[in-house]
Amino acid sequence: MPTETVDPRFADVDRWPTVAAVEAMLEGQLAAVAALKGQTATIAAAADAAAARLHQGGRLVYAGAGTSGRLAVQDGVELSPTYNWPGERLVFLIAGGTGALLRSVEGAEDDVETARAEVLAAGVGPNDVLISVAASGRTPYAVVALETARERGALTIAIANNPDTPLLARAEHAIVADTGSEIVAGSTRMKAGTAQKAALNMLSTAIMLRCGLVHRGLMVNMRISNEKLVQRARRMVATLAGTDEVQAADALVRAGNDLRRAVLVARGFSPDDAAARLASAGGDLGDALADADQRER
Repeated sequence: MPTETVDPRFADVDRWPTVAAVEAMLEGQLAAVAALKGQTATIAAAADAAAARLHQGGRLVYAGAGTSGRLAVQDGVELSPTYNWPGERLVFLIAGGTGALLRSVEGAEDDVETARAEVLAAGVGPNDVLISVAASGRTPYAVVALETARERGALTIAIANNPDTPLLARAEHAIVADTGSEIVAGSTRMKAGTAQKAALNMLSTAIMLRCGLVHRGLMVNMRISNEKLVQRARRMVATLAGTDEVQAADALVRAGNDLRRAVLVARGFSPDDAAARLASAGGDLGDALADADQRER
């Protein structure tokens, strides 16, 4: 596998001056992101397909082992504060359990029976989207989790760093970040991990875009959990509704701190009417505003 091979250029890297080694590492990190250049259409198609399932009430399910599993969890947990994605619509399947997030669990990545059992126990089904991540593309836990989810009708997306591997072959949407060998052979927390994180960032953000949780480049469904975010929310409502921050603050209170509803409230709708309009627009603030503008004409 390319990610496991020794690159002769770095055979003596431990003897290099530290600054030279770090410069080589930086070059590798830049190359890791560049490896995704040819995958934008694939990521976009996966995001569109995922959003269609999630509009039916499905869940995002992340699966992986080791570094890949930890990166997958990081991507998923950040969706709740950033986009107020419901915690009950996130599932994390990590080889070795949640304890593996803090320390290595030997042999867990080879436990295919647990992988299958955990997918079944989570009740993964047709409305769900499973994203399985593995640098090698061969990790048994990640492969079997994806296979089982697909058997149960879930949409399956794979991210791997080695092309032509089982994980990619079994997924409906296969994202390959061909990062090649590492400066330290087999240390896939380096280039491979960077490319995985970038792919996950783009994929999940694109999904949130298609779920209507971004409007005019703003996180209009963010969770307002501290004073900094209160101030940000007021500015966002004022900008989107064309009002001042005093009116925006009042609209947020009346809308129960729901930012999307608050924009409509600031536009003159009652909280109940705002909620109904959003529901009719599938939660998409842009569509709700466009409909309101059309009716006002």
